[in-house]
Amino acid sequence: MAEIVSDELMLNDRLSDEDVQGILTTELNDAIDFIDNTISPARAEAEKMYLGDPLGNEEEGRSQVISLDVRDTIEGMLPSLMRVFFSGEHTVEFAPQSAEDVETAKQATDYVNFVMNRDNNGYSVLLDAFKDSLMKKAGFVKFYWDESEEAVGYEFDGYSEQEIAVLNADPMVEINQIETITEVREDGTEFTLGFSGSYTRITKGGKVRIESVPPEEFLISRNARTLDDADLVAHRRYMTVSELVAMGYDAEFVSQFITYDDDFQFNPEANVRNPTLGDYDVNTDPSMRRALYIESYVYMDVDGDSRAELRKVCTLGESFEVVMNVPTDHRPFAVFHCSKEPHTFFGLSIADVTEDLQRVKSSILRASLDSLALSIHPRMAFTEGQVNVDDLLSTEIGSLIRMRNPGAVQPFNMPYVGKEAFPMLEYMDLIREQRTGQSRASSGLDPNALQSSTRLAVAQTITASQQRIEMIARTFAETGMRDLYMGVYKLLVKHQDRARMIRMRNGFVPMDPSVWNANMDVVVNVALGQATEVERLTTLQQIAQKQEQILQTLGPQNPLVSIQQYYQTLTQIIELAGFKDPARFFTDPSTYMAPPQEPPKPDPNEMLAQVQMESIRADIQKKSAELDLRREEMLRTDDRLRDKDEVDTLLKVTELEAKYGTQVDVAEIKAQTDRERELLRAAQNAQR
Repeated sequence: MAEIVSDELMLNDRLSDEDVQGILTTELNDAIDFIDNTISPARAEAEKMYLGDPLGNEEEGRSQVISLDVRDTIEGMLPSLMRVFFSGEHTVEFAPQSAEDVETAKQATDYVNFVMNRDNNGYSVLLDAFKDSLMKKAGFVKFYWDESEEAVGYEFDGYSEQEIAVLNADPMVEINQIETITEVREDGTEFTLGFSGSYTRITKGGKVRIESVPPEEFLISRNARTLDDADLVAHRRYMTVSELVAMGYDAEFVSQFITYDDDFQFNPEANVRNPTLGDYDVNTDPSMRRALYIESYVYMDVDGDSRAELRKVCTLGESFEVVMNVPTDHRPFAVFHCSKEPHTFFGLSIADVTEDLQRVKSSILRASLDSLALSIHPRMAFTEGQVNVDDLLSTEIGSLIRMRNPGAVQPFNMPYVGKEAFPMLEYMDLIREQRTGQSRASSGLDPNALQSSTRLAVAQTITASQQRIEMIARTFAETGMRDLYMGVYKLLVKHQDRARMIRMRNGFVPMDPSVWNANMDVVVNVALGQATEVERLTTLQQIAQKQEQILQTLGPQNPLVSIQQYYQTLTQIIELAGFKDPARFFTDPSTYMAPPQEPPKPDPNEMLAQVQMESIRADIQKKSAELDLRREEMLRTDDRLRDKDEVDTLLKVTELEAKYGTQVDVAEIKAQTDRERELLRAAQNAQR
C-alpha cells in the first residue's frame, strides 16, 4: 500500500517539484517491491525450468537428469504462433472509416508493416515478446519516436581553409583536433599546404523505434488490472552516459548518478538469463559508464484542478532524481498475455502450468535410470577379510576378484522396475497436452498414431489440440498486436511531418502520414478458425474456380465477381502457400495502368476515298489560284490602260490650252477615272 507523501497536500493544490518527486518515489518503491519480490522470483524459477537447471533436490551418486517439458512445450508452440502472424503479406491491416479512407487505409497498412518489419526487426521483436509471454506471464514491446542524437566521428587530411570554414559554420559539426600541414620553401619561408585532424558530426533521429523490453525492466503498480488503468507504468534500465547525452542530458550532471552496485543489477531474472552479470567490471571509458534511468508514466494532478493527468516523468539514480516532467497522451507499451486472468494484470504462463509436470517427470526418470543402473551394476555382498576390496571396487570389464574362499562374493541383485514408470510418464504427457494444447499429433511427431486412425479422427484430434494454441494467438492479436500497430500508426501521424519515399512492389511510393485519419481501426489479420490450412486452401481454390467460370461466362463487367475480387482470392491462396509477396505472381488490378491503345488501321476504301478527295481539293485550289492570277493580270492590264489614257488625256488638255487659251478641269477628269477604277476592283472582289 502506497504511503501518504505529505499530510499538507490537499485538493486544488498545485504540486511542486519536491511533491512530484515524493509521490513518484512512493509509487516507484511500491512497484519495484511488487515486481522484484512477488513476480520476479516466479519468473526466474520459470526460466530455470526452461533452461533445465538443477531442481535443488539432487543426490550424490544418483541420477540428476532433467525432463525439459517446459522448454519442449514452449518451443513446440512458437512455430505455430509465428506462422499465424508472419505467413501473410500483412500482419495487421487498417480498416477504413468511410469510402474516402479506403486508399488511406491501404497506404497505412503498407507503411506501418514496412516500419515494423523493415525499419525495425519486427520478427525478432515479436519472437522475444511471444517467448517471454509463454515463459514469464507477459511479454512487453515498447514503441516510441526517436529523436536522439547520434555522434559519428570522421578524420580529414589536406583540407583547405575554405573547407575548414564550412565545417566551423555547420552547427552539427564539432572539430575535435586540427593540425596545420606546412612546407618550408627554399627561401626559408613556410607555406601552408592544408589542414588535417578529426571532427564529430551530430545527426538527429526522427523515426519509430520498436524494441522488446526484458520483463524485469517493466514496472507496474500492484493494483493494476490492465495497462490503461494502472496508476504507474515504468521502464527501468541502465543507460550509458553517451546514450543519455544523446537524449539531451548534460554529461557532468549525469555523471553524478553513475551506478556500480545496486539491487537491480542483481535482479534474479537477469542473473538466471546471464549468470555472469554480477561479474560486470566498470568500464574505464567515462562515456560508457551506466546510470539507472527510469521512464515513468504516472497519473498526477500537477496543476491542481482535482483531475489527474497522465505525465511522463523520468528519473536518474537510486534516489529517483526527477530530470523530466511533461504531459503525454499515451503509454508506449504493448503487452502480450498468453493466458489473461480476469481482474488482474499478470496471468499464468505456459511455464506455470508445466513446472510441476517437469518436476514429477524428472523424479520418475531419475528413479528409472537409477533402477536400470542398479540392475546393470548391482551391489555386491562379500565376506569381510576374505576378499580383496580393491578388486571388488574395480569396474573394469573382465577384471579379476581375489578371494580366499569360494562364495565370498555374491551379487545383491536388484530387479529393474523402470518399465513400470512408463505409463506414468505417458499420463504426465497427457496432462501436459490437456493443459497446453501441445501434442505430438498436432506437431506431426507421432506418425504411428496418425496412421492408425481415420482421417476424420486425425483431423478432430489435431483441431482439438490446436484450439488452445489458437486461443493464445487470438489473445495476442486482440491485445498486444492491436495496441502495438495502433501505437505505431499514431506516432507516424503525429511526428512524421513530410512525405517519405519507400520502395514497395518494385517501385518507390510516397508515404505522408500527416494527412491520414488518426482514428482508423486496426484489424489483426490472423489465420485462425476451425479449418486447417489444407482445408482453407481447398476452399479458396474452389472459390477461384467458380469466379473464373463467372468471369468467362458473364465477362469482367458482371454483377457477381469483379477482377479485384478474383485477385484477392489468388492473393489468399499464395499467402496460404507460404509466399509473402503476391506481387511476384500477380499485379493488383487497382494499380494497373493500361498501355495506350494503338489507333485502328484505316479501311482501304476510306483511304482511297480520302486520296481522291485530296486530289479534288488540290485541283480546286489550283484552278482557284489560276483564276486569281488572271484576275490580277486583268487588273494590272486595266491599270496600265487607264494610266495610258490618263497620260493621253493630259497631253490633249495641254494642247487645247495652248491652242485655244482655255482652262480644262483636269482634277475632275482624274477623279472620274479613279472612280471607275475602284468600281471595277469592287466588282472583281465580289466575284471572288
